[in-house]
Amino acid sequence: MQKSGRKSNFTHGLETVPDATRRDFLAKIGKGALLASLGMFGAGCEAVDRGLFGRGLAPIVLVDAQAAGLPKSDMIVHSQNPFNGEFAPHFLNDDVTPTARHFVRNNSGIPERAVGKDLRGWKLVIDGEVHKELALSMDDLSRFPQVTMEVVLECAGNGRNLFEPKVSGTPWQRGAVACSEWTGVRLRHVLRAAGLKSSAVYTGNYGEDVPNDGSEPFSRGIPIEKAMDEHTLIALKMNGEVLPAAHGFPARLIVPGWIGSTMQKWLNRIWVRDQVHDSEKMSGYSYRIPADPIAPGDKPPIEDMRIATAWQVKSLITRPEPHLEFAAGVPIEARGHAWAGLYRFRSSVAGNPVDSAIKQIRLVSLGSRTYLCQ
Repeated sequence: MQKSGRKSNFTHGLETVPDATRRDFLAKIGKGALLASLGMFGAGCEAVDRGLFGRGLAPIVLVDAQAAGLPKSDMIVHSQNPFNGEFAPHFLNDDVTPTARHFVRNNSGIPERAVGKDLRGWKLVIDGEVHKELALSMDDLSRFPQVTMEVVLECAGNGRNLFEPKVSGTPWQRGAVACSEWTGVRLRHVLRAAGLKSSAVYTGNYGEDVPNDGSEPFSRGIPIEKAMDEHTLIALKMNGEVLPAAHGFPARLIVPGWIGSTMQKWLNRIWVRDQVHDSEKMSGYSYRIPADPIAPGDKPPIEDMRIATAWQVKSLITRPEPHLEFAAGVPIEARGHAWAGLYRFRSSVAGNPVDSAIKQIRLVSLGSRTYLCQ
């Protein structure tokens, strides 16, 4: 790949001019639209493009970004209160995203325990519809079998700033997604240790982050079937290291293929319930999408909304980076990632067999793959 010149469009780490859409970009380099598709998904990425995913949450707590070890350079910072930020797509080219380039999504302040990496007094409580309530220390969790897997994590609002008409919430561009290596304990092993009752239907998950305005702590849940899936983790490490403060120390949930809000950070309680979890962020319009397609900007009645769970088809071009110039007639190599909430992929380029265009494909765990085309 050759380049004849480069024009920078970054000022203090902020992207100032939107880049082309994925389809427009690939069409311009002569190969049409590179699509990852799953037959059982009907609406596909169009549902995301129409802005149907959950609204953002209002900033409420001041966060000391430096104390929490958050990156400063190159990050597109959306708010300091609480801290929320992402990286432009060309910083996300790695198969496994470096921790320093992982987006940060907070709904409140980062707990002091996480900032200080202080395990004193910390327990993970498992209660509710179980035969034996548990209060597990880190030593207790370390006695369970440990597993490591690569999992894509994406904020439900990723791409919100591209919606037309505009919607409220954190103005995420395309960088609120990352693929990390997570190490921890299968949630089902912990739930089996507690002994699920036949009445167990859903989990209600809680963390140590508490809003300072008196509002209800951020809490979401997952169906018991997903909690018992072999891939659902209580993560204790990220990319081989103890969880960073901004990413949930000492423990967080990892729910592969589902939206990021299900992956509770600073985890300290899993309440097994006999009904769908009905916290504030599981009710009303929070993290819900229309059951059927609607016109952009329309607001359906609440009874027509359903809880957002598994991702539909998504993809991201990471190379070449914006604002490069290329000589006419010279082949251009493009790279990117595609992911979804299932485990199978079928790929095509403008409807043609994939092998004619994609030179390398690396299948990542749980419904994600990296691709390279020319």
